[in-house]
Amino acid sequence: MTRINNPIAGLELAQIGWVVPDIHTAVKFLTNALSIAGFPEPEHIRAQDLGMTYYGQAVAGEWLTTQTYNGSAFIELIQPVSGQSMFHDYLARYPTGGTQHLAFRLPVSDFERVTSELREQGYRIISEVDHSIARMAFFDTYQTVGVATEIMGIKPEGWAAIEQMQHDVSKK
Repeated sequence: MTRINNPIAGLELAQIGWVVPDIHTAVKFLTNALSIAGFPEPEHIRAQDLGMTYYGQAVAGEWLTTQTYNGSAFIELIQPVSGQSMFHDYLARYPTGGTQHLAFRLPVSDFERVTSELREQGYRIISEVDHSIARMAFFDTYQTVGVATEIMGIKPEGWAAIEQMQHDVSKK
């Protein structure tokens, strides 16, 4: 990684992902102490249901997750439950939790260009997802910026879903 190009210039910071040991305690703190409202009840997620890979392999990872929009970015909380995933790895390394990834979004039409440039620069993909509303790739940028970097290629249906989530939170 001798050269660092700027493949994500112009991308929008979309999400801050925190891995936590207890999602209910984290929601309570963020809601009551910091007045960050709008976290829905945590959902149980299975990597297999998302088709999420872990270092190129399908694995059985499960976690709880919830997110809210704070006016400029989504705040996502993730509590590993069982199996294997980058979230489990993070909590094993940092048992008290912390910021695990920052997500940047762009139209899906630019996803391959940006992710290819990051791979060419030597950044390894930890996990990938091809969801109905977005393609996502999580890169190992821990040594460079201290967190993983997620690139989200938002599909046409995804922009409407994002607007709805932002609107739902702003009504609360």
